Amino acid sequence: MQRADPRAPVRHLVLDELSSGLVERLDASSATFLNSSGLARASPMGLGLYRIEPVGKVGSVRTPTVQLDVRPKGRLGLSRLLFLLSYAGEQGFRPDSVAADEDRELWSALAESLAQLAERALGRGVLQGYLTVDESLRTVKGRIRISDQISRRPGMLVPLEVSYDEFTEDIAENRILRAALERMGQVPGVRPKVLGRLRQLKGKLDAVTRLPSGAPVPPWKPTRMNLRYHGVLRLAELILKNASAEAGEGRQQTAAFVVDMGQVFEDFVGTALRSAMASYPGELRLRYNALLSEAVRDSDRLSVSPDAVHLLGGRPVVAYNAKYRAASDAGASLTVDHYQMLAHCTALAVPTAWLVYAGKGEMKLRRILNTDIDIVEFPLDLSQPPSAILASIQELARQSWGEVARVGTKPAPGT
Repeated sequence: MQRADPRAPVRHLVLDELSSGLVERLDASSATFLNSSGLARASPMGLGLYRIEPVGKVGSVRTPTVQLDVRPKGRLGLSRLLFLLSYAGEQGFRPDSVAADEDRELWSALAESLAQLAERALGRGVLQGYLTVDESLRTVKGRIRISDQISRRPGMLVPLEVSYDEFTEDIAENRILRAALERMGQVPGVRPKVLGRLRQLKGKLDAVTRLPSGAPVPPWKPTRMNLRYHGVLRLAELILKNASAEAGEGRQQTAAFVVDMGQVFEDFVGTALRSAMASYPGELRLRYNALLSEAVRDSDRLSVSPDAVHLLGGRPVVAYNAKYRAASDAGASLTVDHYQMLAHCTALAVPTAWLVYAGKGEMKLRRILNTDIDIVEFPLDLSQPPSAILASIQELARQSWGEVARVGTKPAPGT
């Protein structure tokens, strides 16, 4: 197997997610890691050359010899990407929390942002909270777990199975933060000065239990008590969910940060739209399932699942789908999207569906021939500031509810 020269400089390759790819020379181990990351596909062409093609994901992969960045369409910057990621998780991430210079590469910006937010969070000391501890003691502390005492020590008075609350630094918030600091500290190419800050910050959390590799991120709830941790925990969760870093042969480091923009966009639109529609009557549900066909056997039934459906009195009144790839993007099909929404309207017996695209343009209404169904194309420009993006979602809610109010209680077709 071709081995990388540790003295060779790391080459930086950049692709747009909609590009047709490029041909570059790669060592076999870098090509293998690139393929396993899911960010791009590296196909051998002979003589050490590989065709590198995007596969619908964005992010960055780094090996000892090469760094590949696949950037979102429309030059969507890192701060906007992190805003969409965090808002999609209903995490209240503030867009001004990330120190992401749009012209800097992803790893440096992530590391700098994590360091800045962690310094703010830990500036007044390590957060403490109550942790429930189960122990076997010879004296009563807290409460006795009667069922455990009987099952584990029948007829014995001591030791006692007890549970008590301990005020400690070893809480979920600090475990998450420590894990993210460790993860970013393993990424190759982080500037030594920033790396030193990350290690110093991790040192403040040495008394906190380390999350094992592959362990799920422990749950936590935002409260007034952990308010100063909110920003850094949102970023830390994104890093732990989407980034990996590990030592390969000869302890050479590899790292990957990979996200599916289609899923991110769908989650963001659903979350933001649910918040915007909360001021109107009814209820918005995400990933709503409905039957499209009748069948004798359940296995033969066809179903549809719009990204979001607004219900009034328990009855669907409008449907929404979020499509990251606009009709103008390579490989996107406007006709296919409308076929899908036509099926949604038919199954749900709703007169209007809204297609929310990531891109610039004007809103368009299309009346489907031989039906009473309207499909509205609603562009969402992600190059705008976060406040403007959310204002556009508010406008989507206003207009779609206005259409529901206009139609009123008109009977569904066939009733």
